[in-house]
Amino acid sequence: MTNPLQHNYFVRRAWCVVVIGTVLSCGGKKSDKPPTPVPVAPLPTAGLAGQRVALTPLSLVAAEDSLHWDALIGDRRTTLDKSDSIIATLLTARAPEVTWVPPTELRRVAHRAPGIAADPDQMGTAFLRASNIIDVPDPLRYQLRTLMGLVGGRYVFVPAGLVFRRTVGRSDGRTATAELSVVLIDSRVGKIGWRTVARGEGEDPWTALTRAVKSLTPGVP
Repeated sequence: MTNPLQHNYFVRRAWCVVVIGTVLSCGGKKSDKPPTPVPVAPLPTAGLAGQRVALTPLSLVAAEDSLHWDALIGDRRTTLDKSDSIIATLLTARAPEVTWVPPTELRRVAHRAPGIAADPDQMGTAFLRASNIIDVPDPLRYQLRTLMGLVGGRYVFVPAGLVFRRTVGRSDGRTATAELSVVLIDSRVGKIGWRTVARGEGEDPWTALTRAVKSLTPGVP
């Protein structure tokens, strides 16, 4: 059964994100100062309580060359798996009212339905980090709807990209800011209803990522 109030809430949030992004990108004089990051939007757990929410695997991790973190995140598969584990563990612990379906379970579901469900690691979700996307295009829309038909539920939490940047204003040369772009998709209508960029600082990738994910649930210590 659909929940129109819940759906409208997510649609309003998506519309507001697009409007704000448009206002910020149009008009106004150029400044030499770095742009002020948009505040992290808290995860809308009230609207997700009691729902099964799929958590797709991360597919994009990058770091500025000046951080010299090649030795830490150079192994792509290891980095992606560790990032997935941190995200899933923290969301499960900090938002227990939601029934999270982690990437490991999504892979099992997909592998049990070859030819029907797409491989969650091959869905190409990184493009969803673009702030102007609201409607999820095919084939991803069809892939998510099919996968959620097997998983049960309608909402998909997508970590669309993780980027590490040198923290502005820090002279130690070691501190970086993790920027985790995340979106929430209603697979039944194929729309992004909520998005944000979670940020966290740390002297290593995993501390920065942990703090970024924690910023999604600010009311929890």
